[in-house]
Amino acid sequence: MIRTTFIGAALLAGMAMPGAAERLDAFDVAEDQTRFVFAAAPVFDDGMPAYGNAFVTQGYIYPAGTLDGDVEGVNPDGSPVWPEKVLGTWTCDGYFVGEGMRTQTGTVVITRQVFQFEDGDLLISQGPELADIDVPVHRAITGGTGDYAGVEGPLVQVMLGMSEGMGVRLQFTVGEDRDEARLGVADDVARN
Repeated sequence: MIRTTFIGAALLAGMAMPGAAERLDAFDVAEDQTRFVFAAAPVFDDGMPAYGNAFVTQGYIYPAGTLDGDVEGVNPDGSPVWPEKVLGTWTCDGYFVGEGMRTQTGTVVITRQVFQFEDGDLLISQGPELADIDVPVHRAITGGTGDYAGVEGPLVQVMLGMSEGMGVRLQFTVGEDRDEARLGVADDVARN
């Protein structure tokens, strides 16, 4: 009886720990424009990144819907607009493709994105990012820890637009299409 009580108490204590938060199925990201750094070459005559230019940037993860309606998520000094809503840090590195920073439509960069949540969980994704606003693009989920370990399906990214300071504003949905595909397969098997 003592052992059962001890295990029950340990389980309850674990549920109250900050690291016990549930996986988010959707979230927003606001890039901190003061953290965007690109390589000295290759660049266009005006100094903007051209095809093949490497870069790194960071930003803040917010709850889904926070950045709806052209809302800014980062202050001009790089601090979050709503520090109490920040769920973690987003780090993105990659390379410009297409017409570099002059790309008007289609793939503008190929990137790796690391989402580091406040509870210690990580989600890692690789794939294209589009210059187009409000157009979903599917990225591969290449890894994760905690609640994101073993997550299947794509990470769907939608660019909401650029902030006044030229930082991207993004929305993400985790594994949504894969779940729908599985339901369709399960329904077909059940019918046969």
